[in-house]
Amino acid sequence: MDKDKFNEIIDFAVAREKEAVKFYQDLQKMVTFKSRQKVLKGYEEIEKTHIVILEDIRKNIKKNIESPLPEIQDLVISNYLVETKPTDDMTYQDILITAMKREEKATQLYTKLASEAADGQVKKLFQKLANEESKHKLYFEKVYDEEVLTEN
Repeated sequence: MDKDKFNEIIDFAVAREKEAVKFYQDLQKMVTFKSRQKVLKGYEEIEKTHIVILEDIRKNIKKNIESPLPEIQDLVISNYLVETKPTDDMTYQDILITAMKREEKATQLYTKLASEAADGQVKKLFQKLANEESKHKLYFEKVYDEEVLTEN
């Protein structure tokens, strides 16, 4: 894969993460309770760290593309949840569902792009990005499992 193609893919992924940062910033303005704003601010910060991870992938092309992909556990919790529309009175559960669904869609996008990639290195890069998004989804599923499901 040439450097321009690689950078184009990373730029695409960074743009998606920046959209996620903006999404959580916008939600912070919508919700009225400080505790929900604090949770959303935390999610915004998580998305910002994803941008840092992508820039690290950009800087360490060879190491990151050639490194083996760890298997990420999928709790499949988000598969059984209905996506909620963001509102100013979102519950903590709604916020977690929204976060899970966003990560699930990102994983699906990169997985699909990997399956369609003809170039082996492009395929590996999309698999790496799908793997990262799977980690993010797992994080939110664990929080949901520990803080929502165990309370009910």
